Amino acid sequence: MTRKSGVALWRQIADQIRQAISAGTLGADGKLPPEMILSERFGVNRHTLRSAIAALVQEGVLRAEQGRGTFVESRQKLSYPISARTRFSTGLREQTRERRSILLADAIEPALSRVAEALGLAPDAPVLRLETLSEADGRPVSRATSWFDAERFPDFARVYAETASITLAFQHFGIEDYFRKSTLVSARHADAADLTDLKLSAGAIVLVARAINVDTAGVSVQYAETRFVADRVELSVSTEA
Repeated sequence: MTRKSGVALWRQIADQIRQAISAGTLGADGKLPPEMILSERFGVNRHTLRSAIAALVQEGVLRAEQGRGTFVESRQKLSYPISARTRFSTGLREQTRERRSILLADAIEPALSRVAEALGLAPDAPVLRLETLSEADGRPVSRATSWFDAERFPDFARVYAETASITLAFQHFGIEDYFRKSTLVSARHADAADLTDLKLSAGAIVLVARAINVDTAGVSVQYAETRFVADRVELSVSTEA
């Protein structure tokens, strides 16, 4: 453990427990060792250990059962495909029973430099920003911020709110198909909004996919920054359409 590193001890322990579970060196039988053993292993008191376990329970990595102990949550990660035709609903269709997308907020605003460049617009051109949350079988799996040309897609937010689908909203504006031009993936700690909406604890990791979608003429129609819960989703990149 690294003390005075700026990262709380309980968060460091939570991350080490997660990594050990993934490596199969902890909880291989589906159950964590008793608190006393784990406290000695990490060199911390039980209060600190319990904070780490509580965080992992909240994130869906562990499951605590009164009187029985703490168990590794057996649900497998969802594999989210990223290809030329990436779609949330169809991409998870074979892995989940229910999927839904929720509009959290929308606003018209001047385009930031990275947004204007991605959409091929002039600096400060008006763009629509959508904040959305996607769930699979009742669990939040991703939170996205998407931008669209406000002049080309007037009232896009209303159409999306009614259809809960980017694809259907595009069809309303005459775009029958669109394609992924590029995707850049990175990882970071979840920010305050992501912690709340994705039901995570402080210090949790999210995978960030920055993507540009284009219409059949190759014109940019959407720039999105999507945050996936790293413990619930893995990104599968395909070179096929």
